[in-house]
Amino acid sequence: MKKYIIGLSIAAFTFMGCSDFLDEPIRGQQDLSEYFKNEDECAQQITGCYQSIFWDDWWQIQKFYLAGDMCTDDMWMGNTAQDPGEYKALAHYTGDTQTGGNCAQNFWQYRYKGILRCNIAIQRIPNVTFEDENLKKRYVAEAKFLRAYQYFDLVRNFGGVPIITELKMPSEIEGITRASVEETYAQIEKDLKEAITDLPRKGEYTSEDLGRATQGAAQGLLAKVYLYQEKYEQAESELDSLINVHKGEYKLLANFGDVWSIDYNNSDESLFEIQTNSDIAYNLGIRMPVVCGSRDDSGWAWGIPTSNLEKAFKDAGDTERLKWTIIKDGDIVPGDEGRGAYTISAASHKSGRVTRKLYIPLAQRPEPYDASHIPLNYRILRYADILLMYAEVENVLNKDDNARKALNEVRTRAKLPEVGADVSGVALRDAIRLERRLELALENNRLFDLRRWKGDDGQPLICSIMGRNGSFVKYNLEESTDQYEISNQKESSDKGITFTAPRDLLFPIPVSEITMSNGTIKQNPGY
Repeated sequence: MKKYIIGLSIAAFTFMGCSDFLDEPIRGQQDLSEYFKNEDECAQQITGCYQSIFWDDWWQIQKFYLAGDMCTDDMWMGNTAQDPGEYKALAHYTGDTQTGGNCAQNFWQYRYKGILRCNIAIQRIPNVTFEDENLKKRYVAEAKFLRAYQYFDLVRNFGGVPIITELKMPSEIEGITRASVEETYAQIEKDLKEAITDLPRKGEYTSEDLGRATQGAAQGLLAKVYLYQEKYEQAESELDSLINVHKGEYKLLANFGDVWSIDYNNSDESLFEIQTNSDIAYNLGIRMPVVCGSRDDSGWAWGIPTSNLEKAFKDAGDTERLKWTIIKDGDIVPGDEGRGAYTISAASHKSGRVTRKLYIPLAQRPEPYDASHIPLNYRILRYADILLMYAEVENVLNKDDNARKALNEVRTRAKLPEVGADVSGVALRDAIRLERRLELALENNRLFDLRRWKGDDGQPLICSIMGRNGSFVKYNLEESTDQYEISNQKESSDKGITFTAPRDLLFPIPVSEITMSNGTIKQNPGY
């Protein structure tokens, strides 16, 4: 890790804008001693902090987000025309520490590079003279929100991690160790609480600042941080503020099909999303629609939906969200009907399906398409997630009336009947869990839900889904009649059969990071 911390003078000052709230990106390198002289330079540093959420292509962060969903019952690796490489170690739970760690390597490094940018902003901006002190406070708050998000990404994937909150020289991090999970979460909570104080609410930003971190985004993220730790009363307070105290600031879009549409970037439902645009002079878009797309449609087919996920929609009678979540071979694509039947060749795809959420209609595709220029903002936190977290919390706290109300608001948008007063306790808990799977499918939530939820046996729910006797493994090996998945064994249908707890409740720390620390950073148990 040391080499990524001392790379500051190069990495932290290579700025790339990622939103309409700044003009064209600023590129170049600049020494720290010459920087932070005025407000403009502070603004450029904050731009660099935002850009570090996804960086400038798919392989730094987006690849690992897909790997997370590949580790669930919702997604296959998918591409059977090429070697899956590092994906397989994680997605199929092989326990290969070296290869699995390699898959996580870029994610780990670029999360710390992003944290580094935030650390410098938090440390240096307070010393700059501003005409508007509130703007100075806001910049620092934005950096704290972004640092908290990146540490949250690390702790939920790897457990406790080294905590660095300042610019450090190599000699200052000799012998660095991992903080505990509790200590890591404490730092995240601290950053978010401080950010909430100085961030504006969504409506207080001007149109050119749309997409910046808001007080509501920080509250929503803090609520999720509390929920992951089972701090239900604290989570309830933040969620209640978003839903009831500031009622109307966020709301569900009328149509589920608009949630992931380019036309609805930064919509009323959005609390926070990664900003993009299609300026081909810079890599300011995302490539995930290509990475996840059909190989018959200029895509790579990495990360495609399972028949098990489709079955979950059908069993729930959820036809509305199904059609806007999964495209099947031969389908007419909703929202792009003019292109005709969609092709997903059986020979090169484990499943004859791709995700509709990341699909870009032909008329909205930039040229070139296979590049990081696609202007679809990546949704990090949206109001449906807030409602379902609130439903979960209220159910745990034995406030089932509140839980049903929040749950039914999401179900009504999906054109499903309301859950009645006769559904309570464990039955309501299970209904809320199913709703999260269907509403948030393929949005990098499922793995973390399965790891944190407990089954009736008290074990993490993923232990009853993966493993030799897991429901997903049994479905694929004994119950499924899906001919795409059965006939194409280039990706084996026994995915998850070698899942082992507690090893597979976390990902392996990249071996190179352990080596560079001279062994002071310890590997996760079981690897």
